[in-house]
Amino acid sequence: MNRNSSPLPTPHSGYHWDGSSRRFFEGWYYRVTLPEIGQTFAFMYSIEDPQGGQPTSGGMAQILGIDDEHLWRTFSNPHDFWAAKDCLALGHARQPTGLLAPDQFDRTISEGYQATNTWHQGRLKSPDGKFAEWQYSISPIYGWGDRQSTASWLSSLQIFEPGWQILMAHGYATGWINWNGKDYKFVNAPAYGEKNWGGAFPSKWFWLNCNAFDNEPDLALTAGGGRRGVLWWMESVAMVGIHYRGQFYEFAPWNAEVNWVIRPWGYWRMDARTRDYRVTVIATTDLPGTPLRAPTIDGMQYVCRDTMRGQVTISLWDKSDRLILEATSSLAGLETGGSPWDETWASGCGQVF
Repeated sequence: MNRNSSPLPTPHSGYHWDGSSRRFFEGWYYRVTLPEIGQTFAFMYSIEDPQGGQPTSGGMAQILGIDDEHLWRTFSNPHDFWAAKDCLALGHARQPTGLLAPDQFDRTISEGYQATNTWHQGRLKSPDGKFAEWQYSISPIYGWGDRQSTASWLSSLQIFEPGWQILMAHGYATGWINWNGKDYKFVNAPAYGEKNWGGAFPSKWFWLNCNAFDNEPDLALTAGGGRRGVLWWMESVAMVGIHYRGQFYEFAPWNAEVNWVIRPWGYWRMDARTRDYRVTVIATTDLPGTPLRAPTIDGMQYVCRDTMRGQVTISLWDKSDRLILEATSSLAGLETGGSPWDETWASGCGQVF
């Protein structure tokens, strides 16, 4: 991939709801990491059953902020949510809007958010007094591979559910975030974005992500796996994706052997191999993590645990066992979700070479 070319739009940037009454959710994830203070802000937005009239109908905004502190708010009226079908643009507020000029949003919206591929803005305040307000521009660097689907071309069919798409594996954010009265200003801070959608829900999953590595500014890692529905059966799948110095290294079920060992919390290891490369990713944390709400058949529930301050090491070799890359970070996003997580999950998938 040419680093100097525009990496967006990636596939699936637009809103997926087709207007039907079937069970449906769509979620978006924006993140900014501030390496100089060792902290991350992760913003999570969702809409469920947007046709309305269902117990699960409505939207939610969640933020995982300083020291993994959680702030969340619900938006009960799904008809106040808006999103573009042909590009990345969405928002939800206490009143109907659409994409507003930043100053107009600032003047007229008491609580809500709006986001595109190049702009992100909002404010939330919980009844217990937690408060957040943010405005920042985004300069994308890497989308996903050469503008490809994260879960292959099958993502465009209603076969794999939920769908998953990395919207921006790496970019830079410039602006500010006010978190509980303290301002955090940043210029060219590492930024990331992804989404998921569908009418079914994974029963169990794990996720690792980082684009703020020590001494490697042009490196982004996204990896994950889970049990998801495929037509009438369930399968376990996993993948590792790396953007490094203009090149994309993909390890996925359709081109690689992918294996993992994931504890219920605290330890993640993935090993993957293609014909040309192999990679090992090891992540750990001693922090307790923060419970977050995620979509289930019964609506948004506390079914996953995250930290944005995990330790991660990534090692990448070519087929001659030449080490291409070894990098570390203490600012990895780590997650386990779903159930059962009674013991270590060790498995494998894909084609063995």
